[in-house]
Amino acid sequence: MSAEPAPPVETDQIGQNIAAVQEFYSREEGKRSASQRHAESISEFVGRPRFLGVILLFVTVWIGANLALPAFGRKAFDEPPFFWLQGILALSALLTTTVVLAKQNRIAKLDEQRAHLELKVTLLIEQKTAKLIDLLEELRRDLPNVKDRHDSSAAVMQQAMNPELVLAALDENPRAPEGSAVAAVPIEPYLPAP
Repeated sequence: MSAEPAPPVETDQIGQNIAAVQEFYSREEGKRSASQRHAESISEFVGRPRFLGVILLFVTVWIGANLALPAFGRKAFDEPPFFWLQGILALSALLTTTVVLAKQNRIAKLDEQRAHLELKVTLLIEQKTAKLIDLLEELRRDLPNVKDRHDSSAAVMQQAMNPELVLAALDENPRAPEGSAVAAVPIEPYLPAP
């Protein structure tokens, strides 16, 4: 049994949404400076397991050469406890940390923008859902063959939440401690007065 193709309108809407997301990422990619692109390419190399092998090989060769040179009658260029090696590794660690933090800062900014967009979409969906519930309740009241009854849950849900009150509640308790159960926040205080 083959799946039915999506209606053209739905396909167009999906395509528009995908294009909007791709445009967002392309725009953000274009905002990166040449130095940031170069630093991020370095961080991509540093983040691979191959880089650990390069470090271990470098340290092994450095120590091995310094220990082997006196056996051939030559002076070691960095005698134990290998002060030059420690300095090189400390500088490398500082540079690596800086490069990784620069990339993480950019990613954090993208995540923050994505979170704001998700909040806006969630609030819009909530408003649309409240409107749909309102329309269904109105239809239920208008249909002659449906018994009219009061539904207190539907009455509460058909009111859109007040975004300012929701944000104020989030400011009061921005995060629950990790591993703890988050207490359910009642919906009613965040609804506008009827």
